[in-house]
Amino acid sequence: MVTKDTIVETLKECYDPEIPINIVDLGLIYDIAIEKGNVSVKMTLTARGCPMSRFIAENVKKRIEALDGVDKVNIQMVWDPPWTPERIDPEAKKILGF
Repeated sequence: MVTKDTIVETLKECYDPEIPINIVDLGLIYDIAIEKGNVSVKMTLTARGCPMSRFIAENVKKRIEALDGVDKVNIQMVWDPPWTPERIDPEAKKILGF
């Protein structure tokens, strides 16, 4: 049975190729819902026009699909609330020099 914690740990292996911080610590994951093997993820990106948006979303989907107990994955890209640097994990801010 897959859990939110397992998914979060898996998503910490996903990166925006332009930023050396994983998408969880960047604050790009807004919500994770699990219902009978179906996983829904609401996420955002640092900018609407991010050229890597498809790559990042596909990477998220593939990594979650590879987990035991996952039947289907739905990735929903959302823009509200808009992402801001305040969403970045404090340790990640130090790495980025904030």
